[in-house]
Amino acid sequence: MVKTENVTTVELEIDGQKVTAYKDETILQAARRHGFYIPTMCYLTKLKPIASCRLCVVDVEGLDDPVLSCQERVVPGIKVSTQSKSLYDYRQNIMKLYDVNHPLQCGVCPKSGECDLQNKTMEFNVNEQEFAAQEHYRQLEDWGNISYDPYLCILCERCVRVCNEIIGDDALQIKTGGYNSTIVNTKKDDPNVDWGECAAVCPVGALSDKDFKYFTNSWELTKIPAACAHSSLANLIYYEVKREEIYRVRNEYEFDTMSGVCRYGYDFENRGSNSDEDMQKAVEAFQKADTIKFNSIITNEEALILQKLKEQHGYKLINEEAKHFQNFLNAFASVRGKKLYGGDAQRVLDSDYIVVIGTRIASDIPGLKFKINQASKKRTADVIYMHPLEDDSIKTLVTQFVKYEAGSEESVLAMLLDAFLKKDTLPAEAAKFLDRLDTGYISAESNVGEEEIAQMQKRTRRKKKFTIIAGADLYAHPQAENIAKMLGLLEKYSAFEVVMVPPSVNTLGVALICDLDDEAGSYTIGYNENADFVLSALKDAGDVNMPAINQQEGTFTTLNKTVVPTHVALGFDGFCLNDIANNLGLNKRYTIDYTPLLPEEKGFKNEVFDHLPCFFDNEGNEHRGYALENSDVETKIELDEVEELESYDGTIVYICNPNSQKNVFTNICTHLPTDGELVGSTQFATAAKIKDGDNVTIELLGKTVEKAFKLDESLKGTIALMPIFDLGFEGQEIGSKYRFNKAKIRQVNK
Repeated sequence: MVKTENVTTVELEIDGQKVTAYKDETILQAARRHGFYIPTMCYLTKLKPIASCRLCVVDVEGLDDPVLSCQERVVPGIKVSTQSKSLYDYRQNIMKLYDVNHPLQCGVCPKSGECDLQNKTMEFNVNEQEFAAQEHYRQLEDWGNISYDPYLCILCERCVRVCNEIIGDDALQIKTGGYNSTIVNTKKDDPNVDWGECAAVCPVGALSDKDFKYFTNSWELTKIPAACAHSSLANLIYYEVKREEIYRVRNEYEFDTMSGVCRYGYDFENRGSNSDEDMQKAVEAFQKADTIKFNSIITNEEALILQKLKEQHGYKLINEEAKHFQNFLNAFASVRGKKLYGGDAQRVLDSDYIVVIGTRIASDIPGLKFKINQASKKRTADVIYMHPLEDDSIKTLVTQFVKYEAGSEESVLAMLLDAFLKKDTLPAEAAKFLDRLDTGYISAESNVGEEEIAQMQKRTRRKKKFTIIAGADLYAHPQAENIAKMLGLLEKYSAFEVVMVPPSVNTLGVALICDLDDEAGSYTIGYNENADFVLSALKDAGDVNMPAINQQEGTFTTLNKTVVPTHVALGFDGFCLNDIANNLGLNKRYTIDYTPLLPEEKGFKNEVFDHLPCFFDNEGNEHRGYALENSDVETKIELDEVEELESYDGTIVYICNPNSQKNVFTNICTHLPTDGELVGSTQFATAAKIKDGDNVTIELLGKTVEKAFKLDESLKGTIALMPIFDLGFEGQEIGSKYRFNKAKIRQVNK
């Protein structure tokens, strides 16, 4: 729904009923909000209307001709008619044109049962075709996970506009030629383009998932509402299930956008089992252990169970990734005066000035990259991308790239403070910090020119909403606490709102719920982590099998600071963490019995799981779970001097998964690419004395891993991209450290 800063309403009449609309709304938006039906084919709420299908025509009293409701703004006092004999005939004729030579293959079409063309052909009673056009040969094509059938395509342009306006890629284009017009793909071999969303919005069967096509019918599937487990946005998804098998994942594509790793990374369930004997083994291990080590791909309820086990038995809780985030959040709050950061995904979408720092965002969280692209397209947002590595995949939406030296994030934040804060508005301690800054020195050390910062300042003219997105490079940085305090100053004393990107789906939830420790004890239980005794959701990868996250119900705490529900898609043959906890002195029948017990002092609410909402309304507003309470905290502004930069010479690897992979669970998904090569530039290959296709060993952080090396001409410098999704639980340990690391690279057998 479109609203202005100062909301002004107008009165109008729709089908004889007086309604109130916002002054910037279209007739279609106002009608939908009040429950009036107007048919559309090309329109999507999240896209700009282009009036391609023309089904949305309505009559306005006083006008001779119908108007397009998707584009016409409301006017005070107008009288709109959405249904009439003339409108019906007009829409019926449009449907006849759409149906010209459209193949009659509804019985086997993957879209049958949820096809807009099929539904509206029936709605407007198109029972026969009075004319035809000569058909021409059209090539069927495969595009990664989807296929394109031009015989079925009605050229509504939804896929093209999603690719451009949402995904941020101009790969899909219209090749005009009258009746021979078609969609062309200029990047059909690029595995990093999210084709799945393009297929999701297709109203017919022209674009469809190859792995779903011809396997089942849509009406045979049971839709299970859940949350994406591979992103801290935790988008609303539906697992579509039949006979204990997930056939696909869908989203509310009218309003929301889902990344490819979420759409195709669904079959990670644990098909193993556990037994009474396994329970006995697990309980004995817990009785022996003094430490529980776990990751953040768990529910809030499981995190609370672990916290209660700590309180009852004295276990140390180790989650290095969440501990870094917890410390970072606490340092931020100590300056900001609020428990949580202020921004969220909606703030990004509404912003016209966005700074991204400390994250390779297209890989780390594609869903947030989509929001940035929308802000760029809809709000002409300036996007400043600050990182040691350029990223060709986002170059079309970045207005200024600022390259800094690996490890110099603290210096870069100090320069941003100096540029965007006014000293006379700051507390004495913060003003003194800025007075002591030697900007010339830190500029030279970080390799960020003062003229680049000046250019960033110039871009702020006539901008209204400012957002800075902070990513995982910052949380485990040696100077993370000081960086967090600087971000707190920016949010408190400038126009910026900060958005922190939690690295895993529930990193924020774990950081809020658990009292985490720094060092493990003598005997450790690992919950999907390497340890002395391992509980594993990967089949037979540990001592006892456990259900995967798509086999559990509970809640996640999202990047948006909301608590959202997820439900069981598939069953698991055995017990879960709650059952073990009950054998150790806790007493809850179901895991979700802990939902109303989540700590209110940390912002959670006393809400029963089954009462949590989970839907979008007609306006596109999401009603899912609840928002955390962002309470005040005591402030204490104490900033350290900017540390001298550690030298990152030689061959450096940057821990970064591709956008099509995220963790050990997506690694076992059959519909995702599993290429996990070390990817570097020609300059990196020369420095490391390796070449394209070589198998190499990589020594870093006291560990040695083996990978193939892949040359990428789009990369520059001596920093290579190193994925860890394919390294098992060991990869998770590597990923919890600072992401830039000096590494020794050697050819295997040399």
